[in-house]
Parts: sequence; structure tokens; C-alpha cells
Amino acid sequence: MPLGVRYCHDMILSSYGRIMAAPAGSHPIVQRRESLGWSQSELARRSGLPRTSVGAIEAGRLSPAVSAALALARALGCSVEELFGGGASPPADIHGPEWAWEPRGGAHRYWEAEVAGRRLLFPVEGGVASFTPHDGVWQSGVVRGSGSDLAEKTLVLACCDPAAGLLATEYAQASGFRLLVVPRGSGEALTLLGRGLIHVAGVHRSTDAQPELNALVVRERLGVGYSLVRAARWESGLALAPDDATRAVGSVVRGGGRWALREPGSVARECLDHLSGGRRLHGRIVHGHAAVAEAVRAGWARAGLCVRLAADEAGLNFLPVRTEALDFCFTASQANDPRVQALVRLLRSRAHRRLVSELPGYDARETGETSRV
Repeated sequence: MPLGVRYCHDMILSSYGRIMAAPAGSHPIVQRRESLGWSQSELARRSGLPRTSVGAIEAGRLSPAVSAALALARALGCSVEELFGGGASPPADIHGPEWAWEPRGGAHRYWEAEVAGRRLLFPVEGGVASFTPHDGVWQSGVVRGSGSDLAEKTLVLACCDPAAGLLATEYAQASGFRLLVVPRGSGEALTLLGRGLIHVAGVHRSTDAQPELNALVVRERLGVGYSLVRAARWESGLALAPDDATRAVGSVVRGGGRWALREPGSVARECLDHLSGGRRLHGRIVHGHAAVAEAVRAGWARAGLCVRLAADEAGLNFLPVRTEALDFCFTASQANDPRVQALVRLLRSRAHRRLVSELPGYDARETGETSRV
């Protein structure tokens, strides 16, 4: 853990006992928030934290992570020390780079991006962004950077769209910015957005039967103060081996065999659980639409649920189940960020919409349309 981040972490922990013993309502966060005339919901919206977390921190029931403490301090226009430090002076690098999430292993390559005023390090992991040159290497607690200025020119998107690589390429060409796509399901992407660790989260819970579900889920998980921009509509269904002639979804579900299962909490897993009617499906958990298709193609899984694009590219048969709407979600306060504006412009462009419409199972007629939550 870098020196400044460790100092901030220790300062927050040392303040926790004082807050627990203090009278209700005496937390500096409460005092500063009320002086501004803000409710807990307003502070949650401005800081990007869940309202329940703000309430728990104010009541002394939750010791916040460093990232949450910094987010609260920025929203309230003060320093972390004023909220948690008891007057101590921090080292100069307290606002230096910190990990968005901890890397695994000893040495690790990373990318760097500025998110809501913080410089965050993102561990290089598999997926679309893994082909993007790294910005530095972390080893034994020491960060060795490349000295580039890409942090302020980088937009971080968490989503599971298998076509996100095309989007990243187009985005770089059209804007001069860099798009990092970290592979995450809708639920985890929204969690990262709520914690202020990414700029944009992809969510695809809306269907023809429930077209407003994306907005409802965002409001339920994060509250209000968010914007949605439609990325695409896509076909979701079952991927089967090329020689599997089954033509009914129910027959596949009842037919047994091993499954390529998405992680619990993902939209694909919830859809598959619904199709199975509570029947336990046996198989192995994989992450992402392409991983589902590869598992079926390789032969160790009979079937799995993914988007048509992934199944077609793997040369598999595909049984459509439903159409889902993929929206990109970001905080309304970031709507003026040039990197976010560049993304919205790209989604609205004729060239991008034509490219999306040519992908198997994708529909771009609503691409670029925006709404508020």
C-alpha cells in the first residue's frame, strides 16, 4: 500500500473509536453536510456512494475505505483530515495513485486513469483492454510508471459486451482519448460505479417485457443523479454445439449435460436460472459471453447462455431466448467530462450505429438515445 494511502487508512481507523463514542449527530460529516443544507441522499449522489453507506459512516457503524473517505471529502469541499484526522497533517502524496482494486500476485502491470479527481491504478487483466499497452509495473509495493500523461485521457468502462473492443478502437480514433474496458457483469459494474472507481457501467437488464428495468435497477442500487445512454439491443440465448440439432429451449434445459454457467448475480445467470425453473444445472462458472461460447466450442460444456455475436463467432448453433437492452450508465455530474461526452458523441454517430447494426444479433436503432435516472 503506498505511503499516503496507508496514512489515510490508519487515520480513518484511528478515528473510528472516537466516532463510536461521540454523541449522535456529532460526526464532522454530519456537521458539514447539514451546514450545506444537504440530505444524506444528496451527499450520496454527489459523492457517488450508496445512501446506506453514508448513513452508516455518519452513525459510526462503518469505517470507510480510503476511496470512500476521499469521495466524501471531495463532495463536501474539505480534506480527509477535517473529516477523520483530528488535525494531523498528511504526507504530501495522500492524493497520489491508489489501486482501484488490489492486484493478484507479486509483480503486476497496470493502467492509470483519473476518475472523479483521483488517480487510480487498474491491474491488467484478461479481456478487451489486455491488448492495450500498460502504463507501468507494480512490484513489492513499488510503483514504476511509464511517465505518460494518459490518466487524464482515459475513460474506464466496466461491461460484458463482447463487441466492446470495436467500441474502444473507434473511440480512440474518433476522440484521441483511451477507452479501458474491464470485463464485468451488470451487477458488479454498477457496484464499481457506485464506489467511484470507474466512469461508466454497462447494464443490460431491460427486456421487451420490462423496458424500464435498467433505470429501475440503477435507481435501486445507486439512487438518482445518473444518466443512461443506449449502447445497443442484442439477442440473448443458448449456445449449442454445431452438431446439436435441438430446437427447443426447454428441451436443452431438461436434457442434462454440463453447462457453461455465468457467475451468480449476472444477468445471464439470472435468466438461465429462470429458464431452468429452479432445476439445478451442473457445470463450471465462466466469466463473459465469449467464455461461454468457447466452453461450448471446446466441448466440455453442452450449452450456455450468451449473446448471439459470441455464439456466431465461435461457429455454434444459437437458440434465441430474449432481446435485452444494453445501456451505459454514468453519474450526471460527469456529463460534462470531455471523455464521457466523446463516448456519447460516438454512440450517436452514423458510422458507429451502422457498424453495430452489422453485428450478429445487435440492433442499433436506439443507440445513442439518453435518459435520466
